Amino acid sequence: MRKRAAVLCGAAVVVAGTFTAVPADASAPQSAPPASAAGLTWKKCGTADYPTLQCASLKVPLDHANPRGQQITLALSRVPHTAKKYQGPLLVNPGGPGGSGLTFAGFIASGLPKAVAAQYDVIGFDPRGVGASKPALNCKPGYFNPVRPDSVPSTPAIEKANLERAKSFAAACGRKYASVLPYIDTISAVQDMDSIRRALGAKRINYFGYSYGTYLGAVYAKLFPHQVRRLVLDSIVDPTGVWYDDNLGQDYAFNDRHRALMAWIAKYDATYKLGTDPEKIEAKWYAMRAALAKKPAGGKVGASELEDTYIPGGYYNGYWPYLAEAFAAYVNSKNADPLVEAYENFGAVDASGDNGYSIYASVQCRDASWPRDWRQWQKDNWAVYEKAPFMAWSNAWYNAPCAFWPTGSLKPVNIANGKLPPTLLFQATNDAATPYEGGVTVHRLLAGSSLVVEEGGGNHGITLSGSTCLDKYLATYLTDGKVPRGGGEADAVCKALPDPKPLTAKAASTSSRGAALHRLLGARS
Repeated sequence: MRKRAAVLCGAAVVVAGTFTAVPADASAPQSAPPASAAGLTWKKCGTADYPTLQCASLKVPLDHANPRGQQITLALSRVPHTAKKYQGPLLVNPGGPGGSGLTFAGFIASGLPKAVAAQYDVIGFDPRGVGASKPALNCKPGYFNPVRPDSVPSTPAIEKANLERAKSFAAACGRKYASVLPYIDTISAVQDMDSIRRALGAKRINYFGYSYGTYLGAVYAKLFPHQVRRLVLDSIVDPTGVWYDDNLGQDYAFNDRHRALMAWIAKYDATYKLGTDPEKIEAKWYAMRAALAKKPAGGKVGASELEDTYIPGGYYNGYWPYLAEAFAAYVNSKNADPLVEAYENFGAVDASGDNGYSIYASVQCRDASWPRDWRQWQKDNWAVYEKAPFMAWSNAWYNAPCAFWPTGSLKPVNIANGKLPPTLLFQATNDAATPYEGGVTVHRLLAGSSLVVEEGGGNHGITLSGSTCLDKYLATYLTDGKVPRGGGEADAVCKALPDPKPLTAKAASTSSRGAALHRLLGARS
């Protein structure tokens, strides 16, 4: 995963009409669901943005091996179908692990062409432990409150302080949720998804997931292959690296994206006045980091909080103009106010973020084994830091509770699958959160899948965020189940959307589909 993807100039670009035939049962309309299946009672819960949303709740076993034991509650949402042609439920997930999916159903339904969305019941859900589901985990409220120790353990004292934080978080989870933690994992969440399917009265489901949601969908497809009708995975987790190796691989990719930001700032020297040499601009950024380690901006933004603020820029380049303005104001005018504002907008963690992180840690620490010897973490992360310093230690501490987690671990699921109908995969070549190799790997492991690549794209989560090329393939697949077929590593290639321009009107920059999507995607994975 650490190697960057080769440019796909030789990949086949699929032209209209080059699609696979679809099995008849995979494209056939479904029978309409009963008005109240398995006791689900839908009530209006619309928002200003998504007025047709409905909500319901579903009881499921905490331990699916003991279905009559302790029950927990899943919160569900729905945008109901309106067309005569009904294609069944479309379950959607924004990733994380730890991302809430209730509002996400509204986003997906409004982002798809109306004629396509009208054929599905778009179903959102808060996975077990998340958001409105009960119990909702919050192991240690305020865990990310500023100012935290510097993430780079340059002294034994700094390393000890960070280790104590990680140990205290794991211990707090163990104390508060001892009976629950053994069942907060991807396999349990997948079993919940099949409970949702049954409650909806559906023989099969359609599924659309981003980021960690791609692993969730792939595991569901592995365990319940005959219950999958259509499967869309966008920004794809490498299932062969869950989760320790995947996180190390992210560090190199995020370092590349941070340098892409530096190059973008250099391109607009007339605006930001930070110079035209990306390496020198990067040196100024690290000098800013060193200064903030000594004197946090506004008493809030130290070195670790600065990383929290700029890591989102690796997910979505729509944030670059704001990050560049904050950087320039601090360096050129000694004005820290824009930096504090950027931290509050992009880096600060509220109560829902505390909940999301509690689930993130619980799932990742339980899903797979992690090194329990801290010396292994030291060796691996210092090696990464030498080549890719931007996020190396920030990411290490983000995941460090797994070295001390109070439950045992499961074995990662081998998602290789030859029992599925045609499935559709989307991946950007320069995605930092789920590097390109993950998409290629899953394409190989899911027989009959098709991979659509955004060549040169660096955002995480690429459909329904402005690319008509990508969205055309998505709409075609959801309409009739057809996928593109090429002859190379990718089955279809779309050009990347252009990078943003410096700010002229903030309202325009924050109201795009891309910005809306990235506000909804789950915690980093």
